Amino acid sequence: MGIDVKAALAAPPTVREVSWTERDVLLYHLGIGAGGTSSEPAELGWVFEKNLRVVPTFAMVAGQGISAGATDPPGMALPGIDIDLRKILHSGQSLTLHAPVPASGSARLSSRVTEVWDKGKAAVIVLEHSASDSDRKPLWTSAMQIWARGEGGFGGSAGPDSTTAVPEREPDAVLVSRTTADQALVYRLSGDMNPLHADPKFAKMAGFDQPILHGLASYGVVCKAVVDRLLDGDPGRVRHYSVRFAGSLYPGETIETAVWRTENQLVLRASCPERGDQPILTHAMMEIR
Repeated sequence: MGIDVKAALAAPPTVREVSWTERDVLLYHLGIGAGGTSSEPAELGWVFEKNLRVVPTFAMVAGQGISAGATDPPGMALPGIDIDLRKILHSGQSLTLHAPVPASGSARLSSRVTEVWDKGKAAVIVLEHSASDSDRKPLWTSAMQIWARGEGGFGGSAGPDSTTAVPEREPDAVLVSRTTADQALVYRLSGDMNPLHADPKFAKMAGFDQPILHGLASYGVVCKAVVDRLLDGDPGRVRHYSVRFAGSLYPGETIETAVWRTENQLVLRASCPERGDQPILTHAMMEIR
């Protein structure tokens, strides 16, 4: 077990066809907290199939839900990479939208490891997914950063020192998103069945007091909050969205997102007020149309 860097980077892309339905989108939206005020017309647009809008971060799970047969816990078995699930954490995520994500459809998904960085006590694996439609037109490109504890020290590059500076002024907006105690149990039905988000014994073995909310759930919660409150409810205005996962969130806690506006860009910082503003998402920015 471990990482063979040369083999991981030299491996050809893995290509597969994925498809999703409106039901998958509705379930994903429930998993990121939509529907709490479904009597409001704007909120109904996320949880009712008539005139259904799609939160852009649905792209992270498109074609991976229970209806697609994804019922086994995910592992980290890629060409050149074989790592125990308990040693990995999702440390960062970016998403670039080339077109709006349709409420139902299919895509050709190409996946490959593009970088492996040596952080000393850990390695960071960058896994890129590129989706295109039946005409080979690009839909989205995402890049997942995976922190693998105990897999560093192989003498490789430490990777870029990328930062997104928070302006030295008060935020232009603060968005409050409350999660529910069962939110991780709902979100995992969109495809990430990692027991870290459901099994208390597994969570304790991984160093947590209890199961935690998926990092990608927090990622989606913040995206939806920005679209709802700052982008006139129009998901098509999101061009790019990147974050670093800085801390865990327990289901039932609150995500408080500070937002600074710059030209065609939003700088974001999400924290948990119940735990002394513990950082949840940092180095975060969204490019908008």
